[in-house]
Amino acid sequence: MSQHTPAALGQRTVSPSLPRRAVLALAATLACGVAMPLQAQPNASGWPAKPVKLVVGYAAGGATDVIARLVAVKLGDQLGQPVVVDNRAGANSNVGAEAVARAPADGYTLYVYTIANTINATLYPKLGYDPVKDFEPIGMIAKIPNILVVNPKLPIKNLADYVRYAKESKDGITFASSGSGSSIHLSGEMFKMQSKLKMLHVPYRGSAPAVTDLLGGQVDSMFDNTPSALPHVQAGKLRAIAITSAQRSPLLPDVPTLAESGYAGFDVQSWFGLAAPAGTPRAVIEQVNAALNKVLAQPEVRTRLQELAATPDGGTPDKMRQFAASEIKRWREVVKESGASAE
Repeated sequence: MSQHTPAALGQRTVSPSLPRRAVLALAATLACGVAMPLQAQPNASGWPAKPVKLVVGYAAGGATDVIARLVAVKLGDQLGQPVVVDNRAGANSNVGAEAVARAPADGYTLYVYTIANTINATLYPKLGYDPVKDFEPIGMIAKIPNILVVNPKLPIKNLADYVRYAKESKDGITFASSGSGSSIHLSGEMFKMQSKLKMLHVPYRGSAPAVTDLLGGQVDSMFDNTPSALPHVQAGKLRAIAITSAQRSPLLPDVPTLAESGYAGFDVQSWFGLAAPAGTPRAVIEQVNAALNKVLAQPEVRTRLQELAATPDGGTPDKMRQFAASEIKRWREVVKESGASAE
């Protein structure tokens, strides 16, 4: 093993005023080859030289915010500067998105780009930003499936029962959502398009009141986000009959997917990615992407995401770009056929 002198460590010399005991301890540490923790350093360009802002288009406490804060802390460790979450809620994340689109493309403003941004591209007739041209994708973070849940008092044990109930009921079956145009709403609309069932959408202002009425029996079903529905399913207050992802969830291993229940190709999940304003230097994009993938590979991060029913989903900027483009196309078709509009 090569010998390291103080001059070889960043050209630093030991101060004469340093106590002899400390000098001996440092020498012993180096001689033993023990790695001392070092803070991540900026690259040759000098970025980042100050804290980085991570804009979240939703209020604190929701799934997007929780995931953002988890990633922000670990990303800051990788970059050597704090990554500070800035909640800019409003208009289904459009307020935050517009703020980022207009921010300087210097790497100090990042954005949690989500499924909502790809839906909003069609849902809103006029946006103050372009969901494609105004952002530079950095990388995917995670995906969370929805669960088709019903009130357990209904004679519905599985998806076949759900279909039969909808067909036999004079008025079809109702499904609640957190609002018109939400991913929860459009999951139901996509299933309606594939199943050709008579399904009546009942929109609410947020997931909580929708779940409250589902628990009370005022509505029949809901394609709710897993973190919201799971506690009620585990308590026996709601019955999960299908999950919207392509694979089953480890949290609900006995609940089949819609795809395996006869609706081939059905795969709808809320998803979260990292983006920057268009024009952000490529070197910065690549540096953040590398840091993000390291964060998503950390066991403690993966465990925490899985507790949130989220599947880590890293990769390259191009992977996110292509995925977002496919989502915009898919949701354009669903929004137009369903007649969904911004409330």
